Amino acid sequence: MITFNATIKKFGHQGEKTGWTYIEIPEAIAQQLMPDNKKSFRVKGKLDEYTFEGRSLVPMGGGDFILALNADMRREVRKPVGAMLKITMEVDKTPTQLCPELLECLVDEPLALANFNKLTPSHRKYFSNWIESARTETTKAKRIAQAVTACTRGQHYGEMIRSLKQ
Repeated sequence: MITFNATIKKFGHQGEKTGWTYIEIPEAIAQQLMPDNKKSFRVKGKLDEYTFEGRSLVPMGGGDFILALNADMRREVRKPVGAMLKITMEVDKTPTQLCPELLECLVDEPLALANFNKLTPSHRKYFSNWIESARTETTKAKRIAQAVTACTRGQHYGEMIRSLKQ
């Protein structure tokens, strides 16, 4: 378990990260959590008194990482951009649970399954969460079909969402 302080920041124009609110995890701290790692990995811990789990640290180059703070996290910590947070975190080794219906459908499409398995665990989770968030069974089925098609095409979650909006 690592404890440190970090300032809440927000990206201006930064490609697909434009507008993200985040905290920086310097290389020295990231190396304590997961030595010799340069790829995304999941962590759990606390932001002040707010407990989180299953969040990915995203590499930013040079060994530094960021932890994106989604709307729920920002609402819970109740601090604006520029404020300091006390961070306590460790590597989250809890197995990721994925939508069973998605996995069943991927088995029937070997290319889609192979491409899905090449994705990072966090990208697989994006697909699963999106499907599970459907309010109706009809929407869930439609999203499963869209996810399988995207995986057949070799698209990651963000690419699929962008192509669906066009």
